[in-house]
Amino acid sequence: MSSPAQTYVLSIDQGTTSTRAVVFDHAGQTVASAQKEHTQHFPRAGWVEHDVVEIWANTREVITEALCRGELNSSQITSLGITNQRETTVIWDGATGEPIHRAIVWQDTRTQSLCDELATGNGADEPDTERFKERTGLPLATYFSGPKIRWILDHVDGAHQRAAAGELLFGTIDTWLVWNLTGGVSGGVHVTDVTNASRTLLMNIDTLDWNKDVCDAMGVPVEVLPRIASSSEVYAECSQESGLPGVPIAGILGDQHAATVGQACFGPGQGKNTYGTGNFMLINTGHEPVRNDKGLLTTLAYQFGDQKPVYALEGSIAVTGSLIQWLRDNLGIISEAAESETRAARVQDHGGAYVVPAFSGLFAPHWRSEARGVFVGLTSFVNADHICRASLESVAFQSAEVVEAMNASAPEDLTELKVDGGMVVNDLLMQFQADILGVDVVRPEVIETTALGAAYAAGLATGYWKSTAELVENWTEGQRWSPRMDKSERAQRLSEWKKAVTRAFDWVE
Repeated sequence: MSSPAQTYVLSIDQGTTSTRAVVFDHAGQTVASAQKEHTQHFPRAGWVEHDVVEIWANTREVITEALCRGELNSSQITSLGITNQRETTVIWDGATGEPIHRAIVWQDTRTQSLCDELATGNGADEPDTERFKERTGLPLATYFSGPKIRWILDHVDGAHQRAAAGELLFGTIDTWLVWNLTGGVSGGVHVTDVTNASRTLLMNIDTLDWNKDVCDAMGVPVEVLPRIASSSEVYAECSQESGLPGVPIAGILGDQHAATVGQACFGPGQGKNTYGTGNFMLINTGHEPVRNDKGLLTTLAYQFGDQKPVYALEGSIAVTGSLIQWLRDNLGIISEAAESETRAARVQDHGGAYVVPAFSGLFAPHWRSEARGVFVGLTSFVNADHICRASLESVAFQSAEVVEAMNASAPEDLTELKVDGGMVVNDLLMQFQADILGVDVVRPEVIETTALGAAYAAGLATGYWKSTAELVENWTEGQRWSPRMDKSERAQRLSEWKKAVTRAFDWVE
């Protein structure tokens, strides 16, 4: 192998709105990148779909473009890591490579009636949304992949029979990309990692294998499921047609788990908050899964090769960055995302307005699928600038509720919050986040932590990085925000927010 200075690791970051390819050097610095958005399909209210054929085409395109921008060739890429939007579900024909339905995205709520049915399927007098939680770490919710698989099998003619016969393949987007990168119909590898598998509602959180009892109760044939592997190992080599011939695919992590690795959160109690389409906070809990009754999820943080798995508690928030997109695309209040900060800064405060963006129900810590978005506290004084400010503040308020649940579950309270994701360039938001939490908020120098985490997983598997100690050394602080708000104001604002959230409850009968 060439020296680290002459070679690189490439990461594919396949997100909810776009696909990126990012090339990293040994210091964890970005050498080159390329990005392309894909179409969001909304066939009905509450339904969100992606065309995974388009996503695969975009993936090939951004790989080529990133290499061109870096003036690199594939022989300089030592390994490939993949990180992905997690619960988004695709099922395709193994013989033709054709999806049998558009991918159902993690935000999609069409499976609510199925989840309600499953919650009463164990003979209990009352619905039990935690029916599978002891085994899977997750509540029954539309968020996860299992009910989405069942929905597709129920609604495509003959799909149940074809799945049971082994003709169909299920995957989250990582699995779809690996299968195509490694040859597709000509020997494509059908695999996922423990972090993505832990988001399906089908994996046993203790034994890290598919739980047949849960699969049977969910109506999902195990024959359709991929092999579960660790997050850091050589799964296969890329095919000639991939644009990276012979490059080993050696890392797979769901996006939030990748950000945890990219932030070097390798010790119990260390965690991060990612500000993307939604917000996702993960706290490393060590080698044992921690059950939780505060609305948090028990999940895998990562597993490197044959080492013991590392678990996390997660607080998942459905709508944060997508709220700013909604202001832009649906309401036309802003013309670009960055304008939300400019307009919010024109006013001294929120003008008494609160925005609760429960567009697809509320995730952590409430898990209220019947909730819907509300504006409250509106008066004739409130203008579009106040709405922009209240929208940004809602991102911080939702994260504060998750921190409150984390503090109630962890041995020690959070003392500072590491942040990453697209929204952390918004200084006004980051300052308000520090204010409403009462602790420092810290942004790393390299904010591409999701792509970086997948690169780290791949590089560890191939020896490009020798240990996690090297990754910790790569992490450097970029900017820090300390709280300025006094305790009484913080308490009042949080109290008003919680009252606003209750107004979103029980909207859908």
